[in-house]
Amino acid sequence: MRKRSSFDLSAQSEYGSHNLNNWSSMPHQFVAADWEQYRIDYHNPFQALEAPEEEIAIVDKVLARLAELQIIPHTRYDRARFETFRQAVIERFEIPWTAITPRMQCLLWALNAIRQPRNMLAAGIFCGNTFISNAGTGVGPDAVYQADNLVGIEIKLDEAARAERNVRAFDETGVAYIVAGDAVQVVGAFDKPIELLYLDANGTDARSKGIYLDILQAGLAQMPQGALVLAHNSVNCAEKMSDYLDFVRVPQRFTSLNVIFDVEGLEVSAV
Repeated sequence: MRKRSSFDLSAQSEYGSHNLNNWSSMPHQFVAADWEQYRIDYHNPFQALEAPEEEIAIVDKVLARLAELQIIPHTRYDRARFETFRQAVIERFEIPWTAITPRMQCLLWALNAIRQPRNMLAAGIFCGNTFISNAGTGVGPDAVYQADNLVGIEIKLDEAARAERNVRAFDETGVAYIVAGDAVQVVGAFDKPIELLYLDANGTDARSKGIYLDILQAGLAQMPQGALVLAHNSVNCAEKMSDYLDFVRVPQRFTSLNVIFDVEGLEVSAV
C-alpha cells in the first residue's frame, strides 16, 4: 500500500480557495485561481494564453503538490527540451481542434519525463495531439529516455489514420504508434507492464466518459506499483466520470489529485 502523506483536504491552494459545488469533499485538489478564465480557443491550438514564466510557475506548483503526495518521485523536467518538443508539434502536426491547453500540454509532457514509462498507452487520442504530449518524452527531438511501446488508441478509423500520419512526422522509429480499435479491448490485451495510462476516450452516448473506468479495469492487472493514470476532463465531465473518480479516490487503491488549472482538468492517480 502506498504511504499517504498529510494534506489539506479542502479546495485550497496557493492560488486561492473556491466554491466548487460538490467537490469540497474531494480528497486531494490543486486549484488555480484563474482556472475558469484560462480558456483555449479550440481552433487555435498554438495560441499563447499567458507569459512563459507564468505557465512554468503553475506547472511547477502542480508537480510540487504531486510530489508531496508521493504520486511522482520528484519534480524535475527539462523545460528547454519541452520547448523544442512544443515547436516540433507546431511545425509537424495537423490539429483541426483541441481542448489541450498549453498548461495541460506541459504538464502531460513533464509527467512522462518524470515517470519515463517504458510502456505508455493513451486511450482516445483523436488527431494524436494528446498522445504526443505524453509520448514526446520518449521519441522525437530531444527525447529524454528510451521507451519500448508508446501506443495511441483511437476507435474512429479516419482519426486514427490522421494520428498515425502526425506521429510518423514526429517519430521515425515506430516506438510510438497508433492502434485503431476499442480501447477496452486493446488495453486488456496488452501483455506488458503499463507504467502510464492516459484516458481521454468517449463511450456510447449513455456511457460517455464512464468508459474510463472500463479501460482502467481492463489494464489494472498490468500496472505495477507507481504506475500513473492520467484522466482528462476531470472538471468539465466530472459527473459523467463519477464512477471512475469514485474508484481512483479510494486510498487503498490509488493516491489521486484533481488538477484544476483549466476548465477541463486532469485527475492524476498513482497505483
